Amino acid sequence: MIIRPEAPGDVAAIRIVEEVAFGRSAEARLVDDLRAAGDSVFSLVAVDDNTVVGHVLFSRMKAPFPALALGPVAVLHEYQRTGFGSRLTRQGIARGEAAGWLGIFVLGDPAFYQRFGFDVDKASGFVSPYAGSHLMALPLGGNELPTDAGIIEHAAAFAKLG
Repeated sequence: MIIRPEAPGDVAAIRIVEEVAFGRSAEARLVDDLRAAGDSVFSLVAVDDNTVVGHVLFSRMKAPFPALALGPVAVLHEYQRTGFGSRLTRQGIARGEAAGWLGIFVLGDPAFYQRFGFDVDKASGFVSPYAGSHLMALPLGGNELPTDAGIIEHAAAFAKLG
């Protein structure tokens, strides 16, 4: 398995991975909309035997400091629980940190994302339509975010998820 940046020829395969992994097309449309709006900062794919089997996207967001939104993360069912999603997430976090971003926010299952250092408490001071027990934050480049409160806004495409 290799993890690499998304290439133009991967778009159709990513759409399939997103639709199959989530059992619906909303996340695939989210990825397409983020790309079309120019809000995708970087997108990685997991490839096994020349087939795209996983995908993660990091998008721009408005925050009191340079921050990314993580998601969606998708892996084909037969490759789940094999480390593909974790490798995609870890490599994306490392890439964000190397590029100088100061934090990442994710909306998801704490049981999955806490293993990477995401913390519900670190996101609790931020005002967001997604605030609650599934919004988590991860500081990059240190143990704390530059501030523990403020308004954060995901890219507009997220509002279409419903």
